[in-house]
Amino acid sequence: MNIVEFFEFSAGQWHSSRITHHLAFKASEMGDSDIQVDYLAADHPAITERCNFHQIDPNLAVGGSHVRWRGKMQWDRESDSDHEGETIFAIVPDADDLSQGRMLRDRGYAEIMPVVGLYHMDEQGGLVLTTEYESMSVIERIWFTSPNLRLRTSVVKLYGGFSTAALCTEMRLEDASESKLQINSGLEISALQSEAAPPASSFHSMLGW
Repeated sequence: MNIVEFFEFSAGQWHSSRITHHLAFKASEMGDSDIQVDYLAADHPAITERCNFHQIDPNLAVGGSHVRWRGKMQWDRESDSDHEGETIFAIVPDADDLSQGRMLRDRGYAEIMPVVGLYHMDEQGGLVLTTEYESMSVIERIWFTSPNLRLRTSVVKLYGGFSTAALCTEMRLEDASESKLQINSGLEISALQSEAAPPASSFHSMLGW
């Protein structure tokens, strides 16, 4: 499976169960979310816009996705709103090599700002993403165990030593009525505003929350 096939196969609606380990606090937090993934062809206006923003030739892109999500975390207070948002991804592979390249996003995993990360497809067919920020690094791996079951791991390392690790189990929803949460539609990016503690709860992952 190459990167384009991976993104095409990821299209659909998913329910994600997540456990996040806050290593500095020696505590774990559970969460659930619904994720909608729409595949975007290479000539989609959103892909062109993302490439232009990062000053990359849009002709180098091979596709991407529009991801929307809405979820809840275990430590949320009753007054907290749902964790929801959306993001656009554009895939820009290295010359003549779909297995690795750059991943353009309009919001990062750890910061709500445009970011360029690196991707590669490993020998097991998993997608590995690496993103460097000024104060931290993030490594994610996403893979399919079956057509309707996807697993996702992520590790966030702050250069001062603080880190978190998360595991998501994601099941494809064959019927949209199975969704526990309503996901807003549209391509306008919504900034996530959450006061849940600790700060690691506000991290966003690649193919969803």
